[in-house]
Amino acid sequence: MESKKQEIDYPRQTIHGQPPSKSNTYKITKIAGHFSLGKTNAMKEYEESFFMQCSLRKRMITSRFKLIIDVFFKSDQPDLDNSLKVVLDCLQSCGAIKNDRLCAEIHARKLIDKKDPRIEFILEDLT
Repeated sequence: MESKKQEIDYPRQTIHGQPPSKSNTYKITKIAGHFSLGKTNAMKEYEESFFMQCSLRKRMITSRFKLIIDVFFKSDQPDLDNSLKVVLDCLQSCGAIKNDRLCAEIHARKLIDKKDPRIEFILEDLT
């Protein structure tokens, strides 16, 4: 008899709002003669919104996982890959995953919805 790896699926998530561009999410500030890297207000607001909308917060997936994601942008201008890093950072910040380096597989699509930019995603535990 063949053993089959069990995949644990988490509920499909919809997070309304367009992820900010990764290149525009951090700013360099100088405090008391030292430079530091901080998040922009746009990134802080998106993280807060993501936290409030994500039912997986504090689930803490601690093993390798797959991300299946549709990113609905207002226009065709933003890069899909920039939004993936932002989403993985948000998943880690809200406690849905332990570390974004555990992401072993990504299936992503870029779509356009001018009236309702959002992300829709599913996480699958690959253990």
